[in-house]
Amino acid sequence: MATESAEPSATVVWSDRFLDYTWTPEHPMKPARLDLTMALARELGVLSGVETVRAEPAGMPDLLRVHTPEYIDAVRHAVPESAPRPNRPTAPLFGLGSDDNPVFPGMHDAASVIVGGTLAAAREIAEGRTRRAVSIGGGMHHAMANSAAGFCIYNDAAVAISWLLDHGFDRIAYVDVDVHHGDGVQRAFYGDPRVLTVSVHQHPATLWPSTGWPDEVGAGPAEGTALNLALLPGTRDAAWLRGFHAVVPGALAAFRPQILISQCGVDTHREDPLADLELTVDGQVAAFRAMRELADRYADGRWLAVGGGGYGLIRVVPRAWTQLLATALDRPLPPETPVPEAWRERARVIAPRVEPPTVMGEGGDTRYQPWDGPGGAVDTGDAQVDRARRAVDTAVLATRRATFGLLGLDPEDPRD
Repeated sequence: MATESAEPSATVVWSDRFLDYTWTPEHPMKPARLDLTMALARELGVLSGVETVRAEPAGMPDLLRVHTPEYIDAVRHAVPESAPRPNRPTAPLFGLGSDDNPVFPGMHDAASVIVGGTLAAAREIAEGRTRRAVSIGGGMHHAMANSAAGFCIYNDAAVAISWLLDHGFDRIAYVDVDVHHGDGVQRAFYGDPRVLTVSVHQHPATLWPSTGWPDEVGAGPAEGTALNLALLPGTRDAAWLRGFHAVVPGALAAFRPQILISQCGVDTHREDPLADLELTVDGQVAAFRAMRELADRYADGRWLAVGGGGYGLIRVVPRAWTQLLATALDRPLPPETPVPEAWRERARVIAPRVEPPTVMGEGGDTRYQPWDGPGGAVDTGDAQVDRARRAVDTAVLATRRATFGLLGLDPEDPRD
């Protein structure tokens, strides 16, 4: 069970309307992952004494911060396609009606609530009612100004960043640890020096959306404010954490953000059906805790965390995002914490052929060697470990050499 603090240290944003973001029965993004997360968090006491802030639909003025009127109108009036797949257009207008983004009833309203949840979290922080806020329904980072993409209709994080820029913030850091590149948020602020976007993702040569190369560094006055760390398939906890800590803390220290926004997609997991990294829940929790600590160190504790990708419906997402909530609320859940049997029974009803987890961790090895500069690491003699370390170090150097000089840092010096 969670160790309950006297007062909740974070705000949790929730609405049952998040569950209306429902595609088709065959679609990998299932709203039950959110429902199972909240149920597990409640059963473990993580949400004890926490009054959630209700998410309300975002209005047109806020959606227009990021999206075009034509696109919003298309979403509002889209109707589910009844024609069989061979007769549907291969490149549907505005990205609506594709296999990734099939039209579903009430799509505009459902997507607007997702945006409203992330906006509510931003307001709670901006207006001083909390330092940390979490909305696991958010994280739709692929949506573009004029199109849906990658299961994302409206880009809630980009809308919230735009709102914060109009409400007293002029240095905002966005760190995305989803397995897919945070392309929509990067594109929205690619020329804006007030926003630092950092994405740690699977290499774009091996995974959609095929963007997020190290040389994508920002444009014009914003050069150096887009960082992309691209990791090869098979990267595990310790190697992933080595890469993260070699890039993200230095960039945040140089940028000096007033708030850190984290997209906490958990499709980096070794069991995720749509990608090829090999993190455990333990590695993901280590990333969440690192981002909390970075917010404390560089952003006066202001931390807004949203969900994102993650398609391990039973074994991955509920544990990982319950741990995210526990991290924000300072109610730690040790990895040996038992998963309540009542929750396991609930999970079996939803997915009878999947064996639910029994504890909150997976025994992942999160002990990483800090990056020690070009050529600084000594081989361990374990060929697999050494290959993984060399691959990560190659990625780290590519990112640091592309961006660190633009931030006033030394790309070769591990102290930066």
